[in-house]
Amino acid sequence: MSRILIAEDEERISAFVQKGLSANGFTTTVVTDGPSAVDYALTGEFDLVVLDIGLPGRDGFSVLRELRAAKVSAPVIILTARDSVHDTVAGLEGGADDYMTKPFRFEELLARVRLRLRSSNHAPEVTVLRADDLSLDLRTRRALIGNRTVELTAREFTLLELFLRHPGQVLSREQILSHVWGYDYDPGSNIVDVYVRALRRKLGAQRISTLRGMGYALGR
Repeated sequence: MSRILIAEDEERISAFVQKGLSANGFTTTVVTDGPSAVDYALTGEFDLVVLDIGLPGRDGFSVLRELRAAKVSAPVIILTARDSVHDTVAGLEGGADDYMTKPFRFEELLARVRLRLRSSNHAPEVTVLRADDLSLDLRTRRALIGNRTVELTAREFTLLELFLRHPGQVLSREQILSHVWGYDYDPGSNIVDVYVRALRRKLGAQRISTLRGMGYALGR
């Protein structure tokens, strides 16, 4: 089980990231300032660091420089403001492995986390997800039922990927909203129901079950 350090001082974002990563089987620790990020990361107990640039005490650039100077080799994914292009360049030049611009969708962060962990562990990459005769190719972004191609929108693809990564697991509307639409979602929206109906039309109604008051599940 991979251990991830989340260095983020905005509680809404850190809780969003921690909840999502924990639900996907990662062990997480959250720190909210630069000095703590350095102290925790230097222990060598973490396999990856999610590092916000705008930390109090010491900014993310300073933290990153110290970690790399101390030969901490864990992959670092930096978080930066949408329009801070210079932050992105400085972070990558300073030793970061990847970056995410705010706001972001959890599924994109999760994909980047998995990619960086695979690269550091030299583990084989999973490129096709399957459930019975349904398959989803993550590289070609192609969905198949048997030999029949199913045309999906970008959001439908992301939703189906979420279901296929958690076969048989009940996913609440809140989980789906945060994973597919990001932390700025409207919890009162019925958008999840709309997209689940769309997937059912394309894949077959029996593939996705509704558990009243709980959420949805694939193949249950």
